[in-house]
Amino acid sequence: MFKKILIANRGEIACRVATTARKMGVRTVAVFSDADAHAKHVLACDEAVHIGAAAPAESYLRGDRIIAAALATGAQAVHPGYGFLSENAEFAQACADAGLVFIGPPPSALKAMGLKAESKQLMERAGVPLVPGYHGADQDPALLKREADRIGYPVLIKASAGGGGKGMRAVDSAAEFDAALASCKREAINSFGDDAVLIERYVTRPRHIEIQVFGDTQGDVIYLFERDCSVQRRHQKVLEEAPAPGLSDERRSSMGAAAVAAAKAVHYVGAGTVEFIVEPQPDGDLRFYFMEMNTRLQVEHPVTEAVTGLDFVEWQLRVASGQPLPLKQHELKLRGHAIEARICAENPDAQFLPATGTLQVARWPEHVAFSRNADGEGFHDAAAVRVDSGFAQGDEVSPFYDSMIAKLLVWGVNRDQALARMDAALSQTHLVGLHTNVAFLRRVVRSASFAGADLDTALIERERPALFNAEPLSLEWALAGLVAHTLTAEAATQTSDPWSRRDGWRLHGTALRRFDVEVGGEHHVCRLSRSKEGAMDLLVGEQRLAMAFIHRSPEVFDVTVATQRSTLTVYAQQDRLAIFGAQASTSLRLIDPTAHAIAQAADAASSGGRLTAPMPGKVISFLAKPGQAVKQGQALAVMEAMKMEHTINAPRDGTVAELLYAVGDQVSEGGELLTLA
Repeated sequence: MFKKILIANRGEIACRVATTARKMGVRTVAVFSDADAHAKHVLACDEAVHIGAAAPAESYLRGDRIIAAALATGAQAVHPGYGFLSENAEFAQACADAGLVFIGPPPSALKAMGLKAESKQLMERAGVPLVPGYHGADQDPALLKREADRIGYPVLIKASAGGGGKGMRAVDSAAEFDAALASCKREAINSFGDDAVLIERYVTRPRHIEIQVFGDTQGDVIYLFERDCSVQRRHQKVLEEAPAPGLSDERRSSMGAAAVAAAKAVHYVGAGTVEFIVEPQPDGDLRFYFMEMNTRLQVEHPVTEAVTGLDFVEWQLRVASGQPLPLKQHELKLRGHAIEARICAENPDAQFLPATGTLQVARWPEHVAFSRNADGEGFHDAAAVRVDSGFAQGDEVSPFYDSMIAKLLVWGVNRDQALARMDAALSQTHLVGLHTNVAFLRRVVRSASFAGADLDTALIERERPALFNAEPLSLEWALAGLVAHTLTAEAATQTSDPWSRRDGWRLHGTALRRFDVEVGGEHHVCRLSRSKEGAMDLLVGEQRLAMAFIHRSPEVFDVTVATQRSTLTVYAQQDRLAIFGAQASTSLRLIDPTAHAIAQAADAASSGGRLTAPMPGKVISFLAKPGQAVKQGQALAVMEAMKMEHTINAPRDGTVAELLYAVGDQVSEGGELLTLA
């Protein structure tokens, strides 16, 4: 076994690898960019080496610097995690040339499976079912369009070297093909350094089911069951679960055999995943087609760890050091059900635009480790919850890397229990300081389709009315949380001097106090009435609502409004409050009414001709020139943030007056890109 390894990655996967290495007595070396100097993964390792600037191309994609760091620190092996250089055959070969063990498959397997087109040709020869499509080397745009016409729309354009949903577009008609192809190629070259694509028939209502495989240097390959990853947005996974609902033992066995055949065809070593598109048939059967092989540890590997009781990083280290697989196929058992939610910095109600900012509050549900009973059979029946995160409270989420903040995983004895535990865990996940998808994930978990296991990659779109623009915590409860927090905070600063007390006491009559707040962009005024006996009423519009509260802990209050009682958790950051209830949450801002009126007047005077960046990112291109007339909805600019492209459209008819940035410039959220006359 290795004595020291270097982890060539960042975030939660670097922390995850470091945890297992420490358990095995293996020392670890972290690498970090300028943006990650104080990141959680740096502190999780025994040593750390700076490798460059914040942009991945200047740090985490610099294989030469990573290898130099490994050699300088005496590391014997390099664990690539996922993303970055994890599937880069040249990097794996460079590690070998430098005398380092690459903890992953051999370069030949990476090359064979690294390009989707070539891997599909290989799978076709191995007898693995394929979706009809074009996987050729000729990348002439006219040829690609002819092939799409031949296959028949809708088609899917996919970056041949891609993964993670990047460089992928569904195209419904020939008229959309050219623009979609150009966008795919730009995104592919930026993410993978290769703009080659393949074209496939777009399977309607497909499920995405993948098989976990493991191979060793002795030539043995096994499969460790499946994961259903059908719930996706923008071709990126949102929720994953194991086992796949409704998958028969017979189909599981046939898919597993196909996955093993795929791995053996390239002499695979280490952890990998064979992904299949699964198409439900009228007779209820599930027909499956090979989609791609991910030649690395998957983001969602913990769900399979949960239902098998295994540690895949430990297996990776053992296999890479030359040991045989710890178990044979017949020794593997499937126990219970696990669900994983990817918690991301993004705004689901704004087409999942990535968000950046400081994690002012990061509160997670209580962790309960997954483990086997002493007899090795099954898991303990605790509320098993696991959180893998590369961020701590106070950390900055930057625009340079993927938007994922954490993975939240639950296990149950069956799917119903796992669903209930995921709902409870999400309700206890409180992140403040930037947009996240936590509330959205909870709505997905509780949706009729997901709860009923009616799964396919269009689930989010199908459930759109229930998932987007949901009602936040009501104004009345938000104000009650504000009052409870404010009065408690003021009471904590009171002295014994009766003249300095701020508890609203009057010799007779009532005290009336005004609160001006902004909730959801709207200005609201409420008043708190307090009698000399201490009774409180909230005055909201025409309503008078009796209110009382009990302070349970620093942020937690039992609040009664009218005849209803609820528990509210309130986090205050200067003039902003985030308030979490049992079923919903909201945020509000205390405002000065005079300053608010002045700001409104200024906004009214300057509005109408500005077009601003909806998120921080880099300008990829401008699609209109100064003096050009444009129509409402016309594409004006393309930005890139967190490795994804975003098109910005004209909010109204007009003429482009001025471009305020150049292509390649970084723009802050809200930065004015151009003006319309």
